[in-house]
Amino acid sequence: MLDGKLITFEGPEGAGKTTVLAIIAQRLKEKYKAILVTREPGGITISEKIRDIILNPDHIEMNEHTEALLYAAARSQHYFEKIEPSLKEGTLVLCDRFIDSSLAYQGYARGLGIDNVRKINSFAIGDKLPDITILFDLPPEIGLSRITANQERENNRLDQEHLAFHQKVREGYLQLASKDKERIVIIDANQEITKVVEDVWQALLKKLI
Repeated sequence: MLDGKLITFEGPEGAGKTTVLAIIAQRLKEKYKAILVTREPGGITISEKIRDIILNPDHIEMNEHTEALLYAAARSQHYFEKIEPSLKEGTLVLCDRFIDSSLAYQGYARGLGIDNVRKINSFAIGDKLPDITILFDLPPEIGLSRITANQERENNRLDQEHLAFHQKVREGYLQLASKDKERIVIIDANQEITKVVEDVWQALLKKLI
């Protein structure tokens, strides 16, 4: 049996990746028998509990080193308990955020250094990278305005950050994409959702065929 593929969906807050992921997953189920949709931090019991700690808006005292280590810990358990076994079974795994989030948020925006955060994650999961990464690019002020307008969205600690932080997150993502053009596909998320979905769908078809 051939190993499956890991497809990750990345982007700043309010970019719409979670909504698009759900739509794409339904389309892919018509073409592939084995599809797994998961998320980070979370995806399994232990990692979901770590998620509650990381994203709790009351935990404003959490420092950037603790944050990076907690993300890596959640990712390690998630990967070895859920993602890797699924890939070995030939499953197409769609993950809402993965290592690039840590590199952009903690490595670049928090100032810990992309290489330093990469080393932490290398210890956590080895040198594992997604096969395909879809990066939803969006000006942060638009993403934050979407969050404000969406009363049903989870309110998390990162939403409390200033605009300058979210601008650096975007810069970090674009820097990562510029260095890994084969894996990371940039999608303009500042479009109608139907157009975003179609752009993602066409990008995935090119990569998966």
